[in-house]
Amino acid sequence: MHAGNRGASIAIELTHPDPEIQQIYFEHFLQLKHILQHELQEEWTWKLHDTDEHGKTITRIYTELHDVSLFRNSDWPALISFFKERIIALDAFWSNVKYGFEGLR
Repeated sequence: MHAGNRGASIAIELTHPDPEIQQIYFEHFLQLKHILQHELQEEWTWKLHDTDEHGKTITRIYTELHDVSLFRNSDWPALISFFKERIIALDAFWSNVKYGFEGLR
């Protein structure tokens, strides 16, 4: 999760230093995409081998909320709703699929 002065985002980030390992996990998530979308009730952005703010190769599955600021009290209800709904959905998703990730690599 990230919130700043221009927006907010929530993501599943795969940060393993080996891009091939990132791809293995990404492909596994793709196989489970329908379950993730069912829990989230929305489509997220999927990026294999993106670059983070430090220049490292990462893989992300994410969504963003634009035009809100952590520094504006009036935006806090929108931020709380944005994060709360998605954290609950991600928790439900992970509860259903976590055992399928054991032994990947």
